[in-house]
Amino acid sequence: MSNILHRSIHAHLPMAVAGCGVELFDADGKAYIDASGGAAVSCLGHGHPEVLAALHAQLDKLAYAHTGFFTTEIAERLADRLVADSPEGIDRVYLVSGGSEAMEAALKMARQYFVEKGETRRRHVIARRQSYHGNTLGALAAGGNEWRRAQFRPLLIETHHIAPCYAYRGRLSSESEYQYGQRVAGELEAKILELGPDEVIAFVAETVVGATAGAVPPVDKYFKKVREICDRYGVLLILDEVMCGMGRTGTLHAFEQEGVVPDIMAIAKGLGGGYQPIGAVLLGSHIYDAFASGSGFFQHGHTYMGHPMAAAAGLAVQDVIREQRLLDNVTQMGELLDRRLRERFANHHHVGDIRGRGLFRGIEIVADRSDKSPFDPRLKLNTVVKREAMARGLMVYPMGGTIDGVQGDHILLAPPFIINSGQVDTIVDRLGDALDAAVAGTVVPQR
Repeated sequence: MSNILHRSIHAHLPMAVAGCGVELFDADGKAYIDASGGAAVSCLGHGHPEVLAALHAQLDKLAYAHTGFFTTEIAERLADRLVADSPEGIDRVYLVSGGSEAMEAALKMARQYFVEKGETRRRHVIARRQSYHGNTLGALAAGGNEWRRAQFRPLLIETHHIAPCYAYRGRLSSESEYQYGQRVAGELEAKILELGPDEVIAFVAETVVGATAGAVPPVDKYFKKVREICDRYGVLLILDEVMCGMGRTGTLHAFEQEGVVPDIMAIAKGLGGGYQPIGAVLLGSHIYDAFASGSGFFQHGHTYMGHPMAAAAGLAVQDVIREQRLLDNVTQMGELLDRRLRERFANHHHVGDIRGRGLFRGIEIVADRSDKSPFDPRLKLNTVVKREAMARGLMVYPMGGTIDGVQGDHILLAPPFIINSGQVDTIVDRLGDALDAAVAGTVVPQR
C-alpha cells in the first residue's frame, strides 16, 4: 500500500533503485533501457560521475539561498553559459524549477513587457492545437492538448489556437510541403487580424512538437513566415523548447535549424538532465530593457528559483555535453536511429509516419497505413505498447489523442545523448516486438 497519490492510481509501478548509463534498474534487478529519457529529460543517462561530483561539491559549499536576498556564483555561471551559447539578442536568463514554471513566467513576461511600454490593451495569446506547454493553469491554457485541458477548461484564461504544422495529417495532396507550411503559418496572421493587431501579446509554439503529437518537426520556412508575421504586428514569438531543446534535436537550440530567433524561450528537461529540477526562460535584450527602464522589476517569482544545487546540475550537464562533443553523437546516433526505425517500420501495416530530428523521434501508429486511419481510442493501444515495452526492458513514451486529443496513437523516443549504435539496435528491436505484441493483443482479427 502506497501513501503516494500516483499519476495512475491503479497502476502497479516497479520500484526504481539504481541507474547507470542508459539503464534504470528495479528492485528485482531487472534492467530497462531508458529510450525516452523519462520524458526527454535524462540527456546524459543516469549516474554520470562528473555531474554527481559537481553536486557533491556544491552541497559542501551552499545548498540554498533565497534570490530575494542573494545571488550565487553557480547561478551566475550557469546564466553566463546559457547567454554565451545563445544567439545575439538573447542576453538574460530567468532560472526556475521546471518547464511549466518556465512557460508560466514567459507568458507573464510577455504581458508585462507591453504593460511597461504602455500597450496595456494587449491581452491575447495565440498558440497551436495539439501542442503542450505545461500543466500550471496559464501554461495549460496556452497549450492545445485537449485531453489535459478538458476538465479544467472553466479555470483557464482565454487563449486562441490555430492549426499545427503537422504535415502528415494536414498537408493537402495538391500542396508541396512549403506551400502547406505557408498556408498554416498564414492562419497566424488571420487570427491576429481577427483579434486586433494591437491586442495580441504573443504567439507560442514548440519548435519541434513533443509529447502531444510525437516529435513533429516544422516544414521548411514555416517559422521564417511566423517570425515575419510576428514582426509585422509587433507580436512576441515565444518558443517552447522545454522538451525539444538543449541539444535534443542535434543543435543546442532547436530553432537554430529554422533560421529564426525568438523573443522569449523556455527550456528545462535537458538543461539539468534530471539530476535536479531546473528550467529557465531566456529573453531578448528588448524585454529586459523594457523592465529595466520601467518598473525596475519582474512581478513574478518562486521560492526555489535560481536554486544553487539545480544550477550546479545544469552547469555540469552543459559542461559534459560541450567537453565530450555530445551534440555530434546526437546527430550521428539520431541518423542511425532514424535509419533503423525505417528499416523496421517503413513497410509496417500499423506505422503511418516516422519523424523527428536528432535523438527526438516519433512513430505514429495507425490501423491502416494506406488511409492513415487510427485505431479505436477505446483500445488504448498506446498504454498497451508501454506495458509490452516495459516487459521487454524498454522505456518509451507512448501517448494517445495524437490527431485531435481523442484519436490517434504515437510513440516518442528520446534516448540519452551518450547512446551507442548497439543500444540503438536493441531499442528498435525491442520496440518492434512490443508494438507487434500490443497490436496482436488488442485487435480482434477480421474474419
